Amino acid sequence: MAAEERGASRLGRGLAALIGDAETSEVMAIDRARSQRRVPIELIVPNPRNPRQDFNEDDLQDLVNSVLEKGVVQPLLVRNSPQGGGRFELIAGERRWRAAQRAGLHEVPCVIHDVDDREALELAIIENVQRADLNALEEALGYQKLLDDFGYTQNDLAKVIGKSRSHVANTLRLLKLPADVLAMLRSGQLTAGHARTLISQDDPSAAARRIVEGGLNVRESEAVAKPRNGAQPDKGRSAPVAKDADTLALEKRLSDILGYKVLILDKNGRGEVRIHYSSLEQLDDICRRLEADA
Repeated sequence: MAAEERGASRLGRGLAALIGDAETSEVMAIDRARSQRRVPIELIVPNPRNPRQDFNEDDLQDLVNSVLEKGVVQPLLVRNSPQGGGRFELIAGERRWRAAQRAGLHEVPCVIHDVDDREALELAIIENVQRADLNALEEALGYQKLLDDFGYTQNDLAKVIGKSRSHVANTLRLLKLPADVLAMLRSGQLTAGHARTLISQDDPSAAARRIVEGGLNVRESEAVAKPRNGAQPDKGRSAPVAKDADTLALEKRLSDILGYKVLILDKNGRGEVRIHYSSLEQLDDICRRLEADA
């Protein structure tokens, strides 16, 4: 079995344990119910490898209010703590654990998994990505840790998390940005879309400050971006005309099909279709996709 197949299979078992597919969901639900138990909240310790590091205070308070009204509906995923002492280490569900503490609960529902450090990290990343609980930087750091520590390929990750390989690659590229830009991304001052426009900049830090200070959206950020090759924008060119809904929908459709950003420049029924890529690897991938559909 190839290394890629081994990695995908290993990750796939972790994903199935959390989500399941249409054919096995009922069996998974029965298995989870059997392994579920209520655990004293003081016996649970946080996961030092949790890819999620930022917890928005307002969102957390909303969850506290929900817990006070309905309790903890979704069980936490835990394992026996490597430190022993009858404690359990969180795999996923730290927000629910924190909210339960604030709500004054004494016990929380947990599903206990018998996994090692590697599998615990896999499950934590997969569960958070599937629930869209990670910001773009946390997601990128989680992917990088799986690549570095466990030898997964970008294809392995893409197959398991249900994203395109280009999404994985583009997310990882965010880690090339300077520390101050990453701090803006982590804090929410910049979105992932903003950050992707900065990767090709000569001075991404200065460009990031202009975006934040000007309150620019992603499209405006692209319009004022200075290319890395130093070329200056054509100041004599008129401002772009707003695109109609049909053109925007077609751009999105093509982008979803290819996994890359697509721009349609149309003028009276004639124009260009531009596919954005950031490396020769991505260009090769685009060519393969187009050839496969030919």
